[in-house]
Amino acid sequence: MSLGTQIAWDDTVLPFQLDACDIRGRVARLDGVLEQVLSQHNYPPMIEGLVAEMALLTALIGQTMKLRWKLSLQVRGSGPARLIATDYYGPTEDGQPARIRAYASYDAERLDETADPFSQLGNGYFAILIDQGEGMTPYQGITPIAGGSLSSCAETYFAQSEQLPTRFELTYGQSQMPGEATHWRAGGVMLQHMPKASPFAASEGGSAEEGLLDASDILDEDEGENWTRVNTLLDTVDEIELIGPTVAPTELLVRLFHEEAPRVYDPQTVKFGCSCSEDKVRQSLSIYSAKEIGTMVTEAGTVTADCQFCGAHYTFVPETLGFEAKDASA
Repeated sequence: MSLGTQIAWDDTVLPFQLDACDIRGRVARLDGVLEQVLSQHNYPPMIEGLVAEMALLTALIGQTMKLRWKLSLQVRGSGPARLIATDYYGPTEDGQPARIRAYASYDAERLDETADPFSQLGNGYFAILIDQGEGMTPYQGITPIAGGSLSSCAETYFAQSEQLPTRFELTYGQSQMPGEATHWRAGGVMLQHMPKASPFAASEGGSAEEGLLDASDILDEDEGENWTRVNTLLDTVDEIELIGPTVAPTELLVRLFHEEAPRVYDPQTVKFGCSCSEDKVRQSLSIYSAKEIGTMVTEAGTVTADCQFCGAHYTFVPETLGFEAKDASA
């Protein structure tokens, strides 16, 4: 694919490679996807920011997911922002869009609106889970919440769990074009050094916070020089270039990395999407007895369930639920 080719860049992830230095990466732009994710809930501004950052990270990391694979990112903390969870569903067929959904759980009474949003997570962990489908064992990697941002947590995960030096440069927020309503936009670049034949094995810990690994613990001298040079180039990016909408990702790559021989591949489109369904809710309730189902009945005589990701509302007749259901198809 030529760098001069025009693409529709909103809600896309564009993979690229810098041939001169064995570094790969992705450029992501989220527009309608992020607006739909956040419109499902009335989050406080700081929670919206955390969800936006997590959704952008999910799009950048998820682009490598194969057909029908699922990537999940989770941050669970001891602070008032208890949980930020996202899912990326790989395309069902070649050429089809991937789907993203996101959700946050928080204690509104404990939130400090004047504090840095990341501080509201407290202590906890950042996790990446990959589900390759039925019959395959899911993969899970966990690192501590550290580094001052969700992006730093993701960078630490790749250094610690995959021995891959990784850098994220992200921006997100409310945007407004002339004559248009205010809406959410996000954009970012992910850089990742190509893996070596013999991955680094940590034996005495790394040089980052809490003894975790970072790029300097993994790369040799020449690789380190390449990594530093490309990161220095990325440091020159402006937020408006990351978020668009007037600068195409292809133009951004040429501006930043033209001496590194950038090569781009086909972009992956993304959209908002949820996997919830009535059948899945029934299945989740199938472990309960009729007596246990009875404790869930509302005053209206039904059992209800709401999807935390998309807000879908489901209503059931109690007798059709659980392993003692009289007619599970009713």
